[in-house]
Amino acid sequence: MNSLLQDFLLAFRNVVRQRRRSGMAIIAVAFGIITLLLAGGFIEWTLMGMREWTIGSRLGHIQVARPGYFQLGQSDPFAYLLTQDSADRSALEKIDGVKIIGARLAFGGLISHGEATISFLGEGVEPDKEALLSSTLFITKGQGLSTGDAKGIIIGAGLAANLGVDVGDQVVLMANTPAGGVSAVECHVLGLFSTVSKAYDDAAVRLPIKTAQSLLKVGGSHLWVMLLEKTEDTARVLAKLRDGFADRSLEFVPWNDLADFYNKTVTLFRKQVGVIKVIIAIIIVLSISNTLMMNVVERTGEIGTALAVGITRAKIMRSFVLEGVLLGVGGGLIGLAVGTIAAHIISLIGIPMPPPPGMARGYTAEILVTPGLLFDAFLLAAGTTLLASLYPAWKASRMVIVDALRFNR
Repeated sequence: MNSLLQDFLLAFRNVVRQRRRSGMAIIAVAFGIITLLLAGGFIEWTLMGMREWTIGSRLGHIQVARPGYFQLGQSDPFAYLLTQDSADRSALEKIDGVKIIGARLAFGGLISHGEATISFLGEGVEPDKEALLSSTLFITKGQGLSTGDAKGIIIGAGLAANLGVDVGDQVVLMANTPAGGVSAVECHVLGLFSTVSKAYDDAAVRLPIKTAQSLLKVGGSHLWVMLLEKTEDTARVLAKLRDGFADRSLEFVPWNDLADFYNKTVTLFRKQVGVIKVIIAIIIVLSISNTLMMNVVERTGEIGTALAVGITRAKIMRSFVLEGVLLGVGGGLIGLAVGTIAAHIISLIGIPMPPPPGMARGYTAEILVTPGLLFDAFLLAAGTTLLASLYPAWKASRMVIVDALRFNR
């Protein structure tokens, strides 16, 4: 331990005495870490926001359906109906971590207003539950669904524009029934809404589930959508549901299995962060290697003297490796401190963002610095400087004593 401490002290002194060169190396490392924290933090916030938007727009945390509904439900949706007042649903609502459960009935049909008739995708929902389940559904005009107004509906902003309807207008919904007939119901528009998906807004209609059941002449629903207290509890609650309800004719699907766009976005962003890490690692390696190689050249005479008095080559090599690690740790700590402060300041100001492709509106972004990101950044700083110091340290330890002693003469 005493020998290792002495090596650290010697390495620290060697770093300090080359103030300008060591300072430039530390700044290069710190700059790379700050860049990683800001870029990675922006991506972390974006993914976290997209995750919550996805959950809060339509998916919930866990969806419950009859087995096979997600694979075959499009071809025969009425064969997979869940009972409206079910003991299973009551039992699910009592599971620890479950905040609320809402029923949904999905269907397609035609909506007419005046001379215009357009196809739509409809969802019968429970208005009192959807206020929480669809927290990111934004009412752009009018009001949301009301339990006391069975014939009041809300329409996606894009569909309303194509149909030429506004709040208060009367529309007619038409849909096929399970018996093969056509059913219709006259409703009035309570409000217009938008979500994170413009494609959904261009075709969506939401109405009270009782009105949807009356239109389709069915009872029950296709889905029970579960909202949990915390997104992080999804895996735990899902495992509990699958174990506790294994003997029931129910299928439990987590939100991430249904969010194909989100999953692909995560994969893309993770690759982008990986590229940023590689670029930063190359910058740090080149910077530290250059600094240490210059130190080796300037201290050739010292190295020769040290070898001549009996200091081992391993000790020489260890000394230069420790110098590189000290530069990396110092730069890494400074980068973490400055990057975290900068991320906090930028988050307070906000980053205005335009609407992403396929989404209806823009947003104000922030930078989320997570413990995992801090650990990765510090590991990158320490690991790359350790790697960068190996060749200069090996070069110093392999010097020929006589040549090294003659170097400065």
